[in-house]
Amino acid sequence: MGALGGALLGVVIAIGASTALFFGANWLFDLAVNRWRVFLATSGALVGALVGAVVAGNDVAGGPMWLWAIAGALIGAAVGTLFSLAGTPSSARRTRLSERGRLATFLGPSLLFVALGLVIPLIRSIYLSLLDSRAAEWVGLSNYLEILTNKQSLDLSGWREIFTSRLFYAAVVLIAAGLAIGMAVGRRRGRKLEALPGSIGPIAIGLFVLSFAVFTTLRGTVINNLWWVVVVTGLSTGLGLAAAVLADRTRWESVAKSLIFLPMAISFVGAGIIWRFMYIARPPQKPQTGFLNAIWVWLGSLRPHSTGAWVAVAILAVATALLAGLCAFGVRRRQPAFAIGSAVTAIGVLWLIYRFMGPGLGGSVPGPNGEPVAGTILFLQEAPFNNVWLMVVLIWIQTGFAMVILSAAIKAVPTELLEAARVDGATERQTFWNVTIPTIIPTITVVATTLIVLVMKVYDIVKVMTAGNFGTQVIANEMWQRAFTELNFGLGSALAVVLFLAVVPAMAFNIRRMQRVDA
Repeated sequence: MGALGGALLGVVIAIGASTALFFGANWLFDLAVNRWRVFLATSGALVGALVGAVVAGNDVAGGPMWLWAIAGALIGAAVGTLFSLAGTPSSARRTRLSERGRLATFLGPSLLFVALGLVIPLIRSIYLSLLDSRAAEWVGLSNYLEILTNKQSLDLSGWREIFTSRLFYAAVVLIAAGLAIGMAVGRRRGRKLEALPGSIGPIAIGLFVLSFAVFTTLRGTVINNLWWVVVVTGLSTGLGLAAAVLADRTRWESVAKSLIFLPMAISFVGAGIIWRFMYIARPPQKPQTGFLNAIWVWLGSLRPHSTGAWVAVAILAVATALLAGLCAFGVRRRQPAFAIGSAVTAIGVLWLIYRFMGPGLGGSVPGPNGEPVAGTILFLQEAPFNNVWLMVVLIWIQTGFAMVILSAAIKAVPTELLEAARVDGATERQTFWNVTIPTIIPTITVVATTLIVLVMKVYDIVKVMTAGNFGTQVIANEMWQRAFTELNFGLGSALAVVLFLAVVPAMAFNIRRMQRVDA
């Protein structure tokens, strides 16, 4: 029997022993208390036989397995007999032994598998991270320094460009607008700054755009992971909350929620393949099979002043009129968030009208003879926003998860609080932002921290769609590439440890929060 057979035998023995202890606990305790000497001698013989068999099976020493099993049984029986000569334990000792035995019976198998599946691999990974690429020589913290100093992992050289990007200017404008609205409303109410949706919304969007200004300028694997955390966590939680609120107000609530939750049934690999076909870009001379590029090229075929372009302009003009009416409605009802949202959306629609009437819109570029040629979008190849198109896949999957959890939390808000707010004259918007949201903040925190842990470990989507190329590398994918493709076990283990340390704070925060709730 080779080493593999011996290892399998050891696993079978461990599982069998754990099962026997679990289901036969009372019989074993009765045997231990009332037949102390027989129990020790017999158990010593059995354990010795098993140890001897495993030793022989792993080729630690030569000779047949039965010989080692008999030798181990004799030695174990002798050791058990020596222990049994100590005398029968007292009643109090037997009680303590019984309690400790039950505790060990129930916790032992769990602790064993936790140690084999988590603790021992973690300790080994930390040890390997302190060795060189072949795990032969001690290099200390050199692998961790490599992660921090290698520009492929962390490149901060272009930080000055953050303050000159258009995203930064847009973020400053949005944040300033939110602060101005909050100060204007607060002045009427005798405060310096009033926190309301009309002011918090632009500030939140501004901070989100500011994160894009930072992450599109700074590059590297670590930066990409942080970008994933901010975008996927923020948008999945926000869209899940919006979907939960809107779905709860519709007649077809169950159908709407089922459709939104449906992507959760798809694996990350399957979702990556689906969206890769959505993003695919074929050469300009061939028909586009990717859904998004097919629409983009079709829009490009609508030349300015053509019939199709005028039809699009007419439809967009009607949409602009409707948005203007909604904006006026928000002004009359003194709902600034509603009015500002409609106005901002109308500006985007007006820009589309300008594109259709003037330079055109869509994937069409002039060819050598002036004829229109399809101009596709390389969603997965054009850095740095190709990272965002990868994030869309995970957002599409996790929005349903956030929706289900937050919808349950919204339904659990006490009706007494909502009715009291309405009796006091609060509108639906005020009730939602001032009563519902503060009540479900713990649930929002749970959803956010859960998504952070999930996003930090993202691997499948990046591996399937880009394999980490075109500036889309993340820590989990680089860990696999370094350790199992380049066989650099030291750096791969260091990346694994960094990923573990990045996940631990979110997990610890969640555990402490649940402990406070239970207390």
